[in-house]
Amino acid sequence: MLFLRKILFTMQFKGQILKMSSVLGNPINYYLNLSGDLISMNQLFGKNLHLKHVGYQCVNCGKDEKIYRMGFCKKCFFESPYASDTILKPELSTAHLGIEERDLEVEKEIQLQPHIVYLAYTGDVKVGVTRETQVPTRWIDQGATFALPIARTENRYEAGVIEVELKKHLADKTNWRKMLQDDRESEVDLIDFRNKIEDLFPKDSKNFALASEEIVKLDFPYEAPAKISSFTLDSKPEFEGVLKGIKGQYLYFNDGDFINVRSHEGYVIELGIS
Repeated sequence: MLFLRKILFTMQFKGQILKMSSVLGNPINYYLNLSGDLISMNQLFGKNLHLKHVGYQCVNCGKDEKIYRMGFCKKCFFESPYASDTILKPELSTAHLGIEERDLEVEKEIQLQPHIVYLAYTGDVKVGVTRETQVPTRWIDQGATFALPIARTENRYEAGVIEVELKKHLADKTNWRKMLQDDRESEVDLIDFRNKIEDLFPKDSKNFALASEEIVKLDFPYEAPAKISSFTLDSKPEFEGVLKGIKGQYLYFNDGDFINVRSHEGYVIELGIS
């Protein structure tokens, strides 16, 4: 009888995982995207979630092919302009020169727009680049508790040139474990960091520098647990746990279990909620 009642009160969803959407707030509101259906995750805190991996759907071709990277199957990862080298290495951008890498029209759309070079605190201070239209979404996705724009450029290449110089002195990747522990927040002054590195800008890029004193602070629905461990749907294709919080693109479950939603883009799952 108890088993039947549990089935009756369980909501069931099935679909392709895309990165969680977010809406700025206190705290940030998260929405899990399953094949375009948005599920309000903040309303599920304290609920039991059952995840089951049942297949794949490439974010580009839509085929049920094993995901290689970034939601793409192997073929699409090496062919799609949305998975090109310039996505991860903006300094390689060539659209401003009219030079095609994979699809010039798509590359112009991505690269020929204002970009922001920023400092963000994600357990360590890191430097990064994002399209201006992706502020503050990019910082939310990275789990940054606060961030400071330090340059605004006209295209992706110009931002990449600045980042290349600054990452000789600062991290440019997020350490997921430090981000989830995040125990040094009160010790970090991003404006002081910016002032110390402003002389490191390339000579031809100094005109892009920003003197903003406005630090963007982000409030995540999350409190760090004593224990932190991550799992994937490859190592654990079926998982059940109580949702406790969210930070970045990580779902946090009881017992300190975490899963990175974005790294599972293109996976098809069944989701049960009770």
